[in-house]
Amino acid sequence: MAIKKDKIISIDQGTSSTRSVLYNENGHLVDAVQEEFEQIFPDDGWVEHNPEEIWESVLSTLKALVKRNGLNPEEIASIGITNQRETTVIWNKKTGLAIYNAIVWQDRRTSKFCEELASYEKLIHQKTGLMIDPYFSATKINWLLRNIEGAKAQAKNGDLLFGTIDSFLIWKMTEGRSHKTDITNASRTMLFNIEEERWDPQLLELFDVPPIILPEVCENVSNFGSTTILGGEVSIGGVAGDQQAALIGQCCFNPGDVKSTYGTGCFMIVNTGEEAIYSENRLLTTIGYKINGKTTFALEGSIFVAGSAVQWLRDGLGMFEDSFETEALSKAADEDSKVLVVPALTGLGAPYWDAEARGAIFGLTRDTGKEEITKATLESIVFQSKDLVEAMKADNASFQNLMIDGGMVINDWFCQKLSNVLEVKVKRPEIIETTSLGAAFLAGLSSGIFEDFESLNKSKKIEKTFVAREEDHRYLEWKEAVKKVLT
Repeated sequence: MAIKKDKIISIDQGTSSTRSVLYNENGHLVDAVQEEFEQIFPDDGWVEHNPEEIWESVLSTLKALVKRNGLNPEEIASIGITNQRETTVIWNKKTGLAIYNAIVWQDRRTSKFCEELASYEKLIHQKTGLMIDPYFSATKINWLLRNIEGAKAQAKNGDLLFGTIDSFLIWKMTEGRSHKTDITNASRTMLFNIEEERWDPQLLELFDVPPIILPEVCENVSNFGSTTILGGEVSIGGVAGDQQAALIGQCCFNPGDVKSTYGTGCFMIVNTGEEAIYSENRLLTTIGYKINGKTTFALEGSIFVAGSAVQWLRDGLGMFEDSFETEALSKAADEDSKVLVVPALTGLGAPYWDAEARGAIFGLTRDTGKEEITKATLESIVFQSKDLVEAMKADNASFQNLMIDGGMVINDWFCQKLSNVLEVKVKRPEIIETTSLGAAFLAGLSSGIFEDFESLNKSKKIEKTFVAREEDHRYLEWKEAVKKVLT
């Protein structure tokens, strides 16, 4: 009897953990295995990961998933990959080992270099849709090639390769046969011309990046190579950066559809269709996805610290043992508390773009406890979301419904506060981990399990809708607090 190729595996390689997720032919989640890995902070504003530890976490979660579900590699139609974007790895082509730790998207070490590039802001924005900021990969590549002994010469000789995490994983999974990335990850490097859809020679020269180290750029549904790490040959058929994967996983396929993901950071993306809208309000123009030769653009607001602020309260300050406790703590807080948190733990993203801003807590009194600080931390993420909504409105990208996902949205108190402050309907899907779902959709399109967007839409289910109940007047106070930390 022939084995049915009707399973999809998503590798969801995030900022704090790796998940390998199994989906069936209907796009339903069957099982998932998750593994956290170390966050490395060598200096103020520096954030790193060990690339080998990331690779090991991918291998171990994949193998555990396959073993637990008794999977035969022949049952797997395709593998999809979604990843933390902008995080930068440079590795040796012969050994497969990174020349230094991965420099994470949150890292701010290149902020001084970014200041020196100020005169190129208009040029870079026109070509890439991005702001000049340490967030993106280009200045990280430049730092690695300048600061790691011998790296520049090795790169020019073709001995080194650059990749965002997707490229690094593809290269490892294919045993060096495939050095590829997808167009969404490429569009976040600050080296990729989003109108011409190619690595930009002028920007490569500006950042002193040899073209020879760059991966081939593919559409989101493409042949990224095949892997035998599961015991038989399985194709890698779909890749997208985590936020674009969430856009796809939320089925935001029409202009005006918008989603906001609340994970380590918060990322709000609105589909703008075939038109690249260049923001006048410090939002990012980015590629949403490219499938079957058609490019869809998006407008994005990026908040660097969301779930990581909750993680800081838990691990850094020991305010609670489990993030689930934040809902009860917020409900128990004094409603008249004036505490405000500005969680600029790694600078501020859109619309401020201040790499040197640092976090602060305002309004502390003798009555302030962990309840009030927890509530104010969650509110700060809501207020930052309001900043993004206001910027999108100013760019003529308004909307009435907001699709939400990510680990934070299991908290009903947080979701209701979002609806109240943003004054929109907030919709939470049954599957809140939509990044892995988006990668599964892409892999499913590649292998023929899914025919088109319409077939994906059929699998979408809303679990709960939150409607604004009351006005919230603290947003203006938040704006004043932010002014105090801006540099």
